[in-house]
Amino acid sequence: MHRVSDTKVFYFGTPVVLISSRNEDGGFNLAPMSSAWWLGRTCVLGLGNSGQTTANLLRERECVLNLVPSSLVDAVDRIALTTGRPVVPTGKAEQGYRYEPDKFAVAGLTPQPADLVRPPRVAECPIQLECLVTEAHPMTQPGLSATAFHVTVERTHVEEELIIPGTHYVDPIRWDPLIMKFCEFFGGGGNLRPSRLAAGWRMPHELRPVR
Repeated sequence: MHRVSDTKVFYFGTPVVLISSRNEDGGFNLAPMSSAWWLGRTCVLGLGNSGQTTANLLRERECVLNLVPSSLVDAVDRIALTTGRPVVPTGKAEQGYRYEPDKFAVAGLTPQPADLVRPPRVAECPIQLECLVTEAHPMTQPGLSATAFHVTVERTHVEEELIIPGTHYVDPIRWDPLIMKFCEFFGGGGNLRPSRLAAGWRMPHELRPVR
């Protein structure tokens, strides 16, 4: 039987993306997010306006979308409650966020030069998409201040072992993306580890991690 529910979170299950972008001072920011979807060679990103990534994309108009495998769950979780904003927004501070100028170091990940854009790729991510921002649409309603970015994929880098031999297709069996489902981490069909983000959002979950 269905029940009418005032559902609080609508993250039913989407891949985690690490967005690398260029700061105003020439440094780089790295932010995990999961509000992304693709159509052709275009991607739509949904980002809150209080984050450093939103400011960077509006100013620089470029980024790298690094698609995260489930094996990097610990690296993502290490920067889940960090922000590149020197002055931490009040709402984020209440959730436990802290300012972190070098997220690559905190995550334990390696910056790798991109070919066409200034932000670096994440060397450990087997799929990396160099992108340009083509449109930005404000999203405002009670309780929400965000921007929907349209980006075009200008160049794609894929680890050779993920490519089906003789083609340009990614092998769906070998590719195991890190999935965020209701703020929790999943891969290979099961929960991988407790999530700092879920704790920050006070999610009432009883998890059964993969054994």
